[in-house]
Amino acid sequence: MGTERADLGFSEALDDFNPAEWVPQKKQSNDRQTKEVALKAAKAAGFKSREAAAPKGQGTELPRRRRTGRNAQFNLKAKPETIEAYCTIADRQGWGLGETLERAVELLGREYDRQP
Repeated sequence: MGTERADLGFSEALDDFNPAEWVPQKKQSNDRQTKEVALKAAKAAGFKSREAAAPKGQGTELPRRRRTGRNAQFNLKAKPETIEAYCTIADRQGWGLGETLERAVELLGREYDRQP
């Protein structure tokens, strides 16, 4: 078995290539225009986005993930309007969802005289 590699047909082109002369081309269009073109093309093709829709009445999405030390999960079912109201309160106060729950429990405890 020989140690010679098979010729792929472009070895002569690589003889003149100098990596030091190669410079990446700068981006011609800005990101916003590129994104708009992509969204229009996707819509025209009938593509359905899997990204979550922005909250109603808000132009920007507020970050809710932070390191808080909370590590227990609590799942429950609620009416959509209750969840929306809960998230609205959290967003307006700048609280995370866990912090909002803690404050709600504290207020309920005071209201019904049962401090946790």
